[in-house]
Amino acid sequence: MIQNGSVGGSFKPLTEESIDRIHQTAMEVFEGVGFEVNSEVALGFFKRAGAWVDDEKHLVRLSRKRVMELIEMAPSEIRLCGQDEKHDIFLGGQRVYTGTGGTALYIYDPNTGQKQLTTLDDLKRISKLVDQLDNIHLFMLPTYPSELPVEQVDVNRFFAALDNTTKHVMGGVYTLDGVKQVMRMAEIIAGSGERLRQRPLISMITLGISPLKMDRQYGDLVVTIAQAGIPLVYPAEPLCGATSPVTLAGNLVIQTVDSLIGVLLAQIINPGTPAIFGSVASSTDFRDLKYLAGPVEMGLLNAAGAQMAQFYKLPFYATGGMTDSKVLDAQSGYESALTSLLCALAGANFIHDAAGLMEFALTTCYEKYVIDNEILGMVMRAVKGITVNDDTLAFDLIKQVGPGGNFVTAKHTRQFMRGEHYQPLLSDRDRREEWEAGGGKVTWERAARKVKELLANHSYRLPAAIRQQVLSEIAGIVD
Repeated sequence: MIQNGSVGGSFKPLTEESIDRIHQTAMEVFEGVGFEVNSEVALGFFKRAGAWVDDEKHLVRLSRKRVMELIEMAPSEIRLCGQDEKHDIFLGGQRVYTGTGGTALYIYDPNTGQKQLTTLDDLKRISKLVDQLDNIHLFMLPTYPSELPVEQVDVNRFFAALDNTTKHVMGGVYTLDGVKQVMRMAEIIAGSGERLRQRPLISMITLGISPLKMDRQYGDLVVTIAQAGIPLVYPAEPLCGATSPVTLAGNLVIQTVDSLIGVLLAQIINPGTPAIFGSVASSTDFRDLKYLAGPVEMGLLNAAGAQMAQFYKLPFYATGGMTDSKVLDAQSGYESALTSLLCALAGANFIHDAAGLMEFALTTCYEKYVIDNEILGMVMRAVKGITVNDDTLAFDLIKQVGPGGNFVTAKHTRQFMRGEHYQPLLSDRDRREEWEAGGGKVTWERAARKVKELLANHSYRLPAAIRQQVLSEIAGIVD
C-alpha cells in the first residue's frame, strides 16, 4: 500500500520571512496589478464573486481578503483514486508521490539513436509499463497521439490509460466536448457519477499563461471541470527572464499568482472543488530564450513552490525529474535525479514529469521510465530519512558484539537490512568479472531488457462488460 506517502519537508530553500514576503508581494499583484481573463464565462464568475473587472481589457483584480477567503474554501487534502484501491493516494501536507507527465511529441529509441512521432500505441505501451513500476505512483498522460485529430485526442488518451493501468490517471485536456466525453467514460468505469466524485479515478490539467493571464479555452475548461467536481490542476510555467522576472524570487511571485488564479476560480464556481496548486516553473536558456527542463533552478523553484503550497494549505503539483539531454547519458541521470530529489525533500505532494521525459520535455523513452523508477526509489528512500529509536540505535547489539566483532550474522541485521537500505532493481552492483560475464551491459541496455519483460508480462484490461459499454457509448475511441 502506498496510500500515506512518505513525508518530506526537510529541505527548505525559503525561510519563513521569505515565504511571507513572497505571499505579501503576490497579494499586492492581485490587488494592484491584476490578471487577464479571456474567458467570458470565467470573467462573469469573477465579477459575481466581488472582483473589480475591466470588461474592455478583461482585467480582474481581487482584494487580498477575498483571495484568502477563496483559498480557505479549497480542500487541504485531495484523494486521487486508482481502479485498484492500493493505488489511492492523498495529496496534502508534506506527503510525497511521483508520477509521469508531459505531452511528448516524440519517442526515442536508444538502440538506433533516432526518435519518431508518438502514436496511440506508444501511450498504451507506456501505460502498461508504468502500471508495473512501483516507484511511480500516478499515471499522468505523457504523450500526444500524432495520428489522431484533436477532436479524438482527449477521449483516446484517457481510454488508453484507463484500459491499461489501475493507477490514478491525470491528464491535460484540449476540447470542451472531449472533457465531457472523458467524464462520462470515467463515470461508466466508476459505476456512476456519484461514485466517480466519491472515488475520482481521473483528474484534469488546465493551464495558466505566464505572466498573469488565463486564455479563453482553458478558462472555459476550468468552469466545466469545476462544475462537475472533478479534481483539477491549474499549473503555471513562468520562465526566468522570459515570462517572469529573471530572479528566482520574482519567478515565485508570478508562479504563485498564476496558479492561484485557477484555484480561486474553481472555488468561486463550486466551493470545495478539489483544486491543486501547481508549478512548472523553470529557467530560460539565455542564449536563445528556449525553455529548459533539467536545470537545478527548476528543482529550487519547485521545492520553494512546495513551501508556498504548504503556507496556503493547498495540495501541490510540482515538476521535476526531466533532462535536456537527447540521449540516455550521465546528464540524463544527474539532471533527473537532482530536481526530483529537491522537490521530494521539500515535501512536494505530486512530482509530475518525474519519469520518462528528455530533450526539453519534447521526447519520451521506454527505457528512461525504468531508469527513472530506479532513481525515484532512491529519492523516496532519501525522503524517508533516518529513523532513530532504541531498535535502530542498537546499543544492546553493539555491547554484545564489542570491539573487533562483526554484525553480519546478527538477527538485527536480517531484520533491518531490506527496509533500511534501498534494494535496486536495475543498478549494477556486481564485481567487474561478474558484470563482464553477463555481457557488460550499460544502464539503458539493462533497462531495455526490463521493458521487454514488463510489457510481455502485463495483462490488465478493463472488465469486459465495462469496456464494451465505454466503446458503445463514447464516440471516437480507436480500439
